[in-house]
Amino acid sequence: MEEVPLEAQRSQAPAPEAAAGSETRITIDSPDAMQELGRRIATLLRPGDLVLLTGELGAGKTTLTRGLGEGLGVRGAVTSPTFVIARVHPSLTGGPALVHVDAYRLGGGLDEMEDLDLDVSLPESVVVVEWGDGKVEELSDDRLHVVIARAVGHEEVLDDVREVLVRGVGARWSAGAELDALAGALSE
Repeated sequence: MEEVPLEAQRSQAPAPEAAAGSETRITIDSPDAMQELGRRIATLLRPGDLVLLTGELGAGKTTLTRGLGEGLGVRGAVTSPTFVIARVHPSLTGGPALVHVDAYRLGGGLDEMEDLDLDVSLPESVVVVEWGDGKVEELSDDRLHVVIARAVGHEEVLDDVREVLVRGVGARWSAGAELDALAGALSE
């Protein structure tokens, strides 16, 4: 896959983290490839993992989460939880449930999200939060930030092409080899 420059999304990009971690950049050229990336990331996840998704409307956050759900083997169609705020998808395989949260309409930080009981769900589930930057980081020192940007080239937006930055934060993701393997697996 060809490298495409990352569209400037400074206002949505996660702040630099002081904790140890790793990151990898992956160019995605279709919604199917975004869903496959979700399936690949799911193989790295375990109960207690927190995943933050950042990207503009239509970037592919829910498509990626759909792949996560498939990879985790959960029940129910993974759709955007915008109007219900959160959906729980129980595992069909004995693995962790997927808790899918859309924090777009929630203005406050963790205090406003307390009613969702994410801190109770986190130890036995994989919690994925769209639009969670600045709102849920306090839930875990170890988390995965996935920033999805529409690719641009020669002054035009490339419709289906996305550049995805997968950044592991904290000791859980400090080795980096797992994240580096994501890019290689998708280019095969």
